[in-house]
Amino acid sequence: MRRKTEATRQRIIDAAYECFWRAGYARTSLDTIADRAGVTKRTLYSYVRSKDDLLAAVMSHHDALAAQRLKRIGDRMPIDRDGLIESFFGQLSGWASATPRWSGSGFTRLVVELADLPGHPARALARRVKGATETWLAGRLAQAQVHDPAERASEIMLLMEGAMALTLIHGHRRYIDAASRAAKRLVGVPARRPLRAG
Repeated sequence: MRRKTEATRQRIIDAAYECFWRAGYARTSLDTIADRAGVTKRTLYSYVRSKDDLLAAVMSHHDALAAQRLKRIGDRMPIDRDGLIESFFGQLSGWASATPRWSGSGFTRLVVELADLPGHPARALARRVKGATETWLAGRLAQAQVHDPAERASEIMLLMEGAMALTLIHGHRRYIDAASRAAKRLVGVPARRPLRAG
């Protein structure tokens, strides 16, 4: 019986995640989530007290997924500065290219949507995930012997978030490429000079 209960709870969380990700928090109703999960609204309420509680459960689940994703990104990264930055932004570009109707970071979009609710639990979770990403990045930069890795990690996070926003606005990945070039300058990778003919 417990396995069935856990399976149903996970189905509800997965359905909510998909709905929040696609339509946003405000435009998603509990009726829509229940339909997508294949349960009645009454059943849904036996697992969660409110839409906010469900969002907190979704964000906690996504928190674990984000940690797994960072590990996968790190596993593909070279240790040298140039390769590290190239891989970091290259993987971001690949994600934007390979995902139909790519819409950037769900955590960032959610915080923007809840901008007028500073105490909302989802914002605290988003801060934790973004902070964990920044700390992870600082660790990678320290391994590559980048000067002041924590400061550089903050700057690269700004470049990444800005690149995602501008890619969404303009529909072009050149902003991710520009962010990669700027990040290389920040970590001390010399600019490549064009080859001279003859």
